[in-house]
Amino acid sequence: MPSWNIHTAHVEYVLGLGKPSHLGILDPNAFLFGNLAPDVYVGYMVSPISKVLSYNFTHLADADFIPLPDYRLFWKRYCQSDYEAEGRVSDVCLGAFCHLIADCVYNDHTNEFIRRAGIETGERTRIRKQGDFDLFGKTLDISLKPAVTSELLVQCSTFSQYSIEKEDVGRAVEAASRIVDANIEGHIGWEPGYDMLTPAFFLQTFDEVNALVLSYLMKYANGEMLT
Repeated sequence: MPSWNIHTAHVEYVLGLGKPSHLGILDPNAFLFGNLAPDVYVGYMVSPISKVLSYNFTHLADADFIPLPDYRLFWKRYCQSDYEAEGRVSDVCLGAFCHLIADCVYNDHTNEFIRRAGIETGERTRIRKQGDFDLFGKTLDISLKPAVTSELLVQCSTFSQYSIEKEDVGRAVEAASRIVDANIEGHIGWEPGYDMLTPAFFLQTFDEVNALVLSYLMKYANGEMLT
């Protein structure tokens, strides 16, 4: 599954296209945090944390070897009512929706790669996969860090799937900042030697995520129904 350096790179792509408001993003900082939010309580990215929620719960994911988040169901459950009533959702919720899109595409393509290559699922494959994702993340140029603001805290406390506590927002922001700093310090400026996946896999999947996220944001900004 993509780590926060990869999610941050996708956010930087979106925000670099022009005025965020043209894509329905009113608070870029809250949108960035939303793109990290589904992982905050999973227990891997932020520690200590006030509670732990399963990946399958926060991502509405199936129980596959590499689970597939259901971003369409997330929109229907947690975004649709606000969207229909007010014409928009919070930027944290919108960012979380984009996070689930990214995880779904990366995980689906990884599962398909494993099946086609005849690779046996299991702990060794999980470790190989995650090592490759870690390498790919370090090839990305990122610099954007979320900040704790009053608006972000309001959006996190009213996040419709579950409330994100103030202290946990601060811890998550600190974790995200450390990840960006580590990515800058350990940046890989060449094509790394992946153990299982391939450079073409990451290039194609990264571009596909960008295109899919952008298409949904454009529909959202234009007032089209997202299904």
